Amino acid sequence: MTFFLQFRGEIAALMAALIWATASIVYTGVGRQIKPLALNFTKGWIAIVLLVLTLLLTQRNIPSIDPAHFLLLFLSGTIGIGFGDTAYFNALNCIGARRTLLFETLAPPMSAVFALLFLKEQISTTAWLGIGLTIVGVVWVILERASDVHENFRPLRGSLFGLLAALGQATGAVMSRAALVSSEIDSLWSTLIRLLGGTIALLIWILLQRQSVELVKPVQNRRLFVVIATTGFVSTYLGILLQQTSLKFAATGIAQALSSTSPLFVIPLTRILGDRVSIRSVMGVLIALLGVGLLFQRQ
Repeated sequence: MTFFLQFRGEIAALMAALIWATASIVYTGVGRQIKPLALNFTKGWIAIVLLVLTLLLTQRNIPSIDPAHFLLLFLSGTIGIGFGDTAYFNALNCIGARRTLLFETLAPPMSAVFALLFLKEQISTTAWLGIGLTIVGVVWVILERASDVHENFRPLRGSLFGLLAALGQATGAVMSRAALVSSEIDSLWSTLIRLLGGTIALLIWILLQRQSVELVKPVQNRRLFVVIATTGFVSTYLGILLQQTSLKFAATGIAQALSSTSPLFVIPLTRILGDRVSIRSVMGVLIALLGVGLLFQRQ
């Protein structure tokens, strides 16, 4: 029990990675049916409804939070969820899940550098080595099948969206970390504030682009709505809640590095489904696990 309490931030990040690994496959298929903005907005408001119900059922009182911290969390959601996730879904549509996840590996080092510059958050040399090995292992796994054919392949557009997604996630993570370490707000309330920021920004964006008709598409198709609602519950409600927990109790770069290990969880899933797992994939996983092990060292 002591281990889980001591490393609850790191464990939460790994659980979020497992959730997002599964969700990214589903979202790739859903993204062909509705536009990224509408998809992001739909999963956002579904998660908000679930969070409000959770807060009411658990009778959580509204926390006392400084306006500056509230603004940081709200803007963190606007940038990380509203902007970053939309860029992520666009990248999925242009270059596929594996290539998009490759760009996502840029988020951890960006987060660590931003946290160092703006939060003066120092991490040990061992932690930097752990981040590096984790990213190398993840990239190794992703590149194995990076040549897979993708429908409507648009590499330049997809690469740009991939970079913007990583930048948005890194910036949002650092802003969220700044608010979480300076206040007593819990993960549920911070997740709700972030989602409100992201979802409101998406609504304004959709209305400005005159895409309001896209908002009703998920609701009109019952099967599509069930898929989005189920995946939204898992990836947005649980995933972002776990991400907030990781940022509350672990350094920004470490939390982001561990949450970027989604591709590693695809390996055992594909093996269970009967696909062959190559030696190269196993080597990549072992390198990443070595890095993860270093990130679980308290200095």
